[in-house]
Amino acid sequence: MTSIENSTHAAPDDEEPPSNLIALLGGEAVLQALVERFYDLMELEPGYAALRAAHGALLTQARQKLFWFLSGWMGGPQYYIERFGHPRLRMRHMPFSIGILERDQWLACMDQAMGELQIDAALRSRLGASFFQTADWMRNR
Repeated sequence: MTSIENSTHAAPDDEEPPSNLIALLGGEAVLQALVERFYDLMELEPGYAALRAAHGALLTQARQKLFWFLSGWMGGPQYYIERFGHPRLRMRHMPFSIGILERDQWLACMDQAMGELQIDAALRSRLGASFFQTADWMRNR
């Protein structure tokens, strides 16, 4: 996949899910573990301080919404869409200041979580490329 170079490209959340990645990942239980580890690392690791600061005091809702979104995006149940409609990721993230630092910390935190859960290297690379595309497109400063 290529990165989004300008806002005239189609939004990543408008694309079809890349295939049934949730099955390749190992199912919903592994996805839930990935999301939990991602947010645990965000709270534990000083290198993710800017990312953590952007999330407010509590992470409970963020954990649930990321799991719901990723489930549908990876070809699994559409939990997010059932509850909230179209993800409209960029619009929903506009209130938050997202720059290169936040993008890079999000990507590093997710990559660390995937590594700790021993996600298959090829799948980890594929997800990393997709995550980069979306995270880069989410920047608003």
